[in-house]
Amino acid sequence: MANDTLFELRGITKIYPGVVALNKVSFDLKAGEVHVLCGENGAGKSTLIKIMSGAESPDAGTIVFQGEVCTFKDPRDAQRSGVATIYQEFNLIPEMTIAQNLFLGREPKKLFNSMIDWRRVRKDAEKYFDMLNVKIDVWEKIKNISVSKQQLVEIARALSLNAKVIIFDEPTSALTDEDAKRLFHIIGKLKEQGIGIVYISHRIEELFQIGTRVSVLRDGKKIAEHDVKDVTKQQLISEMVGRILGKEFNRTIQEPGKEMLRVEHLSSGKVFKDISFYVREREIVGFFGLVGSGRTEIMRAIFGIDGYESGTIYIEGKKYSAVKPRHSVQHRIAFISEDRKNEGLCLELSVRENMIHAAMPFMFKNKIIRPAQEVSFVDALIKELQIKTPSQEQTVKNLSGGNQQKVVLAKWFLTKARIFIFDEPTRGLDVGAKDEVHNLIDKLVTEGAAVILISSELPEVLGMSDRIYVMKEGALVREFSREEADQEKVIKAAIG
Repeated sequence: MANDTLFELRGITKIYPGVVALNKVSFDLKAGEVHVLCGENGAGKSTLIKIMSGAESPDAGTIVFQGEVCTFKDPRDAQRSGVATIYQEFNLIPEMTIAQNLFLGREPKKLFNSMIDWRRVRKDAEKYFDMLNVKIDVWEKIKNISVSKQQLVEIARALSLNAKVIIFDEPTSALTDEDAKRLFHIIGKLKEQGIGIVYISHRIEELFQIGTRVSVLRDGKKIAEHDVKDVTKQQLISEMVGRILGKEFNRTIQEPGKEMLRVEHLSSGKVFKDISFYVREREIVGFFGLVGSGRTEIMRAIFGIDGYESGTIYIEGKKYSAVKPRHSVQHRIAFISEDRKNEGLCLELSVRENMIHAAMPFMFKNKIIRPAQEVSFVDALIKELQIKTPSQEQTVKNLSGGNQQKVVLAKWFLTKARIFIFDEPTRGLDVGAKDEVHNLIDKLVTEGAAVILISSELPEVLGMSDRIYVMKEGALVREFSREEADQEKVIKAAIG
């Protein structure tokens, strides 16, 4: 591996209203290495990569790229210089082909006129995929290819820009294990070509597979830097959260109470069919299955977001028809969507406005809003859930992912819900925020709630659930008790 320093940040400071996002942070990247950036949500990782990629300018400090002090005016300026960023949400146009996306805005032209040279577009596109040892039809439209292939398009585009530095932001969050392995293999090839990789992920185990060095951020400061071979997972977690975490899945096992929700023979065309299950007070029922197994679709039907064709739903023994979500809210059902930004929150509204939105009918008698009481309710939950926000009036979009998820939970706490449906509640959260969410779920169950937990992370399902239902291709194929469930049995059931 080369020892040349490609990129260096010296004493970078960035301040937003009420928040010091970065406080004199220094960071460097060498050619042919993977430098992993770790930290909780709100630690400053996103701000740091925005500065590296030209999306933000530092308030203080120096950027050095390939030995020269520089200032990136915007992301395009950074790209032209050789810094490419691949975000969680890909920057691709679905209706265009892979090749068109690769060279959008910089298509090669024919020699004697200004027309696009499509033969060369195809040839050049295939060349960059050959560099990745990937066979792909470059005339396929983006909308028709998988998430993992879309990610490959982003990587190929970075190569076409002659990138010296590639920043990966949570690259495996939407990938299967097999796709993640393929990505790690490609990152290895990029290292061999002398490209420097900045890698951000909440999955700490990944850094031990691909990382060279790791830097830890906490509360906008750089806490530590290690060679990956010289550090343990527990040490990194302690540095990230500033405390030693207890048991990974902290459950207080309860004796289940009365039946809160029963579903009998629920079907919706080819999406899911003949689904029957139940959940009781003081119980967590886990749902596991591969992507497309129908887990989320069932819960959306129960909550009244999507319809169903046949079957029966009972709440506390009484027949219930989920007509609209507001009816479910009235029946004390809470649905915590996996897409918290689009379905769980109004990002442009404040913390206070998001919290009280669903709970107003339960908070105020005679539908008369009392501002002082509203402030009191919200303030109490901010303290109870330890939501990090400058004030109740902070816009939710400015909070970290973990604190946004806590605002979603607070909203449903105010409705005094008795049945909670959690769909991927810890997706995209750091290890400390995950621990806090798990503790909150355990607290709900201890206080008598019935909880349904959907998660693609099998250790989370195994660690948190009292019973586990396994789904495959829209059908419920197995039920396991906490005692009999293990990783091998559940995976086998999900695969069939």
